[in-house]
Amino acid sequence: MTLLPSQASDDERLLALAREALQTEIQGLQAMQQRLDGRFAQAVRVVLACRGRVVVMGMGKSGHVGRKIAATLASTGTPALFVHPAEASHGDLGMITATDVVLAISNSGESDELSAILPLIKRMGVPLLAMTGRADSTLARHADVVLDTGVAREACPHNLAPTASTTAQMAMGDALAVALLSARGFQPDDFARSHPGGALGRRLLTLVRDVMRPLEATPRVAPGATLMETMRAMSAGGLGATAVVDEAGRPIGIFTDGDLRRLIEARDGMGLRELTAGEIMHPRPRTVRPQMLAVEAAQLMEAHRITSVLVVDDDGRLAGALNHHDLMRAKVI
Repeated sequence: MTLLPSQASDDERLLALAREALQTEIQGLQAMQQRLDGRFAQAVRVVLACRGRVVVMGMGKSGHVGRKIAATLASTGTPALFVHPAEASHGDLGMITATDVVLAISNSGESDELSAILPLIKRMGVPLLAMTGRADSTLARHADVVLDTGVAREACPHNLAPTASTTAQMAMGDALAVALLSARGFQPDDFARSHPGGALGRRLLTLVRDVMRPLEATPRVAPGATLMETMRAMSAGGLGATAVVDEAGRPIGIFTDGDLRRLIEARDGMGLRELTAGEIMHPRPRTVRPQMLAVEAAQLMEAHRITSVLVVDDDGRLAGALNHHDLMRAKVI
């Protein structure tokens, strides 16, 4: 599409405004980064010592940021919830217990709804952390620890709409969550347990035993089985392969649809009936354990360019099988 000169000029103006807004927010974050001091570490220690939850509060845009901060904390090992300051004055203050920590967010530090309940929070003896852009505000004076989220100006061209200031609040909340999860030794599998319905949860919580085909559904033949017997086992199993097992039930080989095609091509279809599974199998097949992560089995299959893998127990006996369709159905891959 060809732009008219006026359209091209308008696009450049819009892009310039966007770049200026982003630059203003970047400068605000950089300035806040330089101001970080021991108060941040003190805030982290207060939360780590908390036996209850972090109760996040904020009005307006700060409230929206607060909801996100509470969600981030909760999903990274720090129990948290959001309480609306206006609702707190009408009964929701009862959601705060003596074992909690309150994190109050206000750029001006003078939100009426928040200011009204600060004395009550202090009377409860609950530690109060503040995120504010004004060190001399009502919120800052009541707080035990103040995290400075002030910015020189908003990204709004009129310096009115909360933009750079809410970005600073959000970033400070992320910094707090990251410091806390590191201090707690929070690991990816801990994160997955908080997100069992997500892709990460499936990848980090799903084990081979959760998605594998059981032994009774796994085709298998003895080394002395004829090619026809081997093919019938493969067809009945629907796996595209069959295990070749010894008398103890340990897999000594595997024979796949691909092996069959290559065998027919190599022999031009001649002399196949006399062959046994032991003669045509692929020896020393790749195996996995039931307790292995399914994603690790998927990685092994991908690395060796195979579509099926045998599952063995701790004694090396065949316990089942797994192929890429099973992993796809479980949304592991």
